[in-house]
Amino acid sequence: MTLAHAPAPARPTRSPLVGYLIRRLGTSVLLLFGVTIVTFVLTNLVPGDPVAAALGEGAASNPQTVAAYVERYGLDQPLPLQYLAYLGNLMQGDLGTSLTTGRPVTTDLAAAVPATVEIAVGAILVSLVVSVVLGTLAAYRRGLVTDQVVRVVSLVGLSVPTFWLALVAFNFFFLGLGIAPGSGRLSPQYTPPPTVTGLYSVDFLLNGDSVGFFDAMAHLALPVFVLSLFTIGLLTRFIRTSVLEVLDRDFVRAARAKGLGGGRIVLDYVLRGASLPILTVVGIAFGSLLSGTVLVEAVFAWPGLGTYAYNSATSLDLPGVMGVGLVVGVIYLVVNFVVDLLYGFLDPRVRLG
Repeated sequence: MTLAHAPAPARPTRSPLVGYLIRRLGTSVLLLFGVTIVTFVLTNLVPGDPVAAALGEGAASNPQTVAAYVERYGLDQPLPLQYLAYLGNLMQGDLGTSLTTGRPVTTDLAAAVPATVEIAVGAILVSLVVSVVLGTLAAYRRGLVTDQVVRVVSLVGLSVPTFWLALVAFNFFFLGLGIAPGSGRLSPQYTPPPTVTGLYSVDFLLNGDSVGFFDAMAHLALPVFVLSLFTIGLLTRFIRTSVLEVLDRDFVRAARAKGLGGGRIVLDYVLRGASLPILTVVGIAFGSLLSGTVLVEAVFAWPGLGTYAYNSATSLDLPGVMGVGLVVGVIYLVVNFVVDLLYGFLDPRVRLG
């Protein structure tokens, strides 16, 4: 008589989504390491004398002062050793001290990044809502007057220079009509809210200050409008193309044959089928908004990342320049990582590949 062996317990299998997440996270860490190398190398290739920029012409003419400064910051070491020292400080959250403001770069960036995030998030939300409506409408009305009008609007958005539009909007709505507030994030009579997120509109709401919230939103209106116009033009054309491709597929024809309503077909079939390519462009556009607002911030005196980058570059503030470069690189990595995760949620083929 033989005893039957009990079946071995099944080995737990890892979820495909978890494996996909681990792979993307590992790739992002490697890319972040590459960003630190590129940022360090490019910053050290910037023409000019950072010692003279930091000390001023008078102090830079004193050899003893220059020698002490070079030794203090390790500028006499080979570049590989300087990079290792930079990486070690970076692991401790130390980006150095700004030569322009005299404050830690992390402190400056902690104030500048939320200001840029506030207008970038507003711009991408407005752009996405308007572009989905216009792009879908143009695709359904392809070849008709509505389609032509939407295409002209998107072309105008892509063609108008952002800095010119910012100047026109500021002069027309503020100086001319007086219906928009002035520059900056708040009117002079208001004080910034207690910092929770760094986003004034959100922090005012969290503190129950509706008056401050509306003032912050009023200051957001023109920068968001200016930044949105180009993004609306870009997304509208792309969404129109993506929706047109989905409209010709069999599952959309089958949905129509079942007698489903037009709104349900658009939401459940058309936009869902076109979501992956649209998501890619939205991620790229959002990253560009976060890192490319220099001219708009300059026109509206918005104390964000673009303004800080410009001031650091013009004064040859290398710690500030390196901090901005690192933040911009991290922004793109985070945006791409989030887009990849959404890919995995929306399309099982991506996480199984």
